[in-house]
Amino acid sequence: MNLTAAIRERDPTALPGKRDEAWRWTDLRGLIRVVPPASEAVDPRDVGQGPFEHLVSASYLVANGGRDVRIEVAAGEEQVVALRFLARGAGSHTARAEVDVAAGGRLTLLETYEGGDGGYVAHALLAIQLGEAAALERIVLAADGAEGVSVSEAEVRLAARADYGQSVLLAGARRQRIETRVAHPGGGAKLRLDGVYLLADKRHADLTTVVTHEGTDGVTMQMTKGVVRDQARGVFQGRIVVAQGADRTDARMEHHALILSDRAEVDAKPELEIYADDVACSHGNTIGALDEEALFYARQRGIPEVQARALLTEAFIGEVIDRIGHEGAREIVRLWAAQRLGG
Repeated sequence: MNLTAAIRERDPTALPGKRDEAWRWTDLRGLIRVVPPASEAVDPRDVGQGPFEHLVSASYLVANGGRDVRIEVAAGEEQVVALRFLARGAGSHTARAEVDVAAGGRLTLLETYEGGDGGYVAHALLAIQLGEAAALERIVLAADGAEGVSVSEAEVRLAARADYGQSVLLAGARRQRIETRVAHPGGGAKLRLDGVYLLADKRHADLTTVVTHEGTDGVTMQMTKGVVRDQARGVFQGRIVVAQGADRTDARMEHHALILSDRAEVDAKPELEIYADDVACSHGNTIGALDEEALFYARQRGIPEVQARALLTEAFIGEVIDRIGHEGAREIVRLWAAQRLGG
């Protein structure tokens, strides 16, 4: 199955569907009967600034596909870079980006998915590689259009003592999926995979991760929180694999979601596959409603119900947002989330 080829060849039968276990809750084959023709070119001069533009030293725009991007950070260098994937119109397109951080380099990657009103089909493929003792913080704001179909897949390879942190914020679309697959070498490398999905109306968002620990002394910390209302649907799939011999792995995964209406839905599948003995691994998963007692006390203090609900949901997801390291990006993300929660 090759999503890029299916879109480029306009072959809907090659799209992933519910018979593919990893896609059973985000069925593209059953949704897309005809792949739209190629998206029209977009003049970069007609595109405004992105939400992170004032924070960066360099910015890369990929509008309706059209070009590949390569971002390189030299050994010992430090950069803050924006990577913007823009979708306009009702066509289909693919894009590819390569990110290479050399030994000892540091990169903050501020990545956005900005969709228009059209019924587009978009696919982005990222290849991310960190050298020894390199550090990368990837912050993703996925704000696709309500009728769009957008899939982003990232392949991440870490070297020993590398430090990779990721925070993905999703607002959903007709179908939206952010997938991250990490090859973890152990060797003192650290991995943080966080996510927040905030969904309303009939939007659908899928946050999927696969981490494979291949060597000893590796750390993975993962926290995802979601809020769904109306007829929205959130999907979380997280799998951590600890290979034979990957002793002293420390891997912890948490997923927690709030459902704020009777017709909203959350599908969650956290998994651990452990083939080593000397490990510390755990996962937790909860799905429920707002704490009515906390809501009652907020109302007793004179806070209107709508505002009280927004404050409680902001506090719920705030634990994840607080883990973002870049201060300027963290504040933009916090405002972005508050706007979607009505705060």
